[in-house]
Amino acid sequence: MIHPEDFPAENHPDSIGPQQRIVTARDYVPAQNKFGGFVYAGGTMAFTAGYWALSALNPAILAFFGCDMIYPCTGKTHFYGTGMADPLRADISLRSLEAKSARLALFGARQGSRVVRLSQGESRLLFPSVTLDDLETCELPATDKMPTLLQVEKELGYRVSSGRYWEVADRFDAIKIDALDRQWLAAYRPFFLKHVA
Repeated sequence: MIHPEDFPAENHPDSIGPQQRIVTARDYVPAQNKFGGFVYAGGTMAFTAGYWALSALNPAILAFFGCDMIYPCTGKTHFYGTGMADPLRADISLRSLEAKSARLALFGARQGSRVVRLSQGESRLLFPSVTLDDLETCELPATDKMPTLLQVEKELGYRVSSGRYWEVADRFDAIKIDALDRQWLAAYRPFFLKHVA
């Protein structure tokens, strides 16, 4: 279970099994920083969990299921039931969920991890939608544009080592973040267009 620092204690599990673990900010903040930090990666637990998994598990496949970041008026919206639209709040790191998903997929590809989703239909995540049978056949996107984009991130200097980027939000220029997001989208676009349904 991976959760934010403000996740209510009464909602924590009573016990965990031998093959389970609880991942806290002590674990995922350094992992997220390894990939550039929350401002660039996106300050929502879906992306945080993704970067933590890339760091801690180095998976061959990173598959999202029941987490499409859409919030229809009726029916289940998430694997746990009905979700609240927290990722759509006004947040400097979440101005484009699509761009943040493209960035995560490219970081996965750079280390040989296929980032996909197992759900069908609408999603804010740009990962290819696959079935269990297709998991290992999905190709990896090209990562040749990443060095340029990582240099832009370095020059902006928006990494916050504590992970609490909202405490220094006045340091960030939304116009520059939007421009960077567009570049991540452009880097992922050829792969996305090839795999869009």
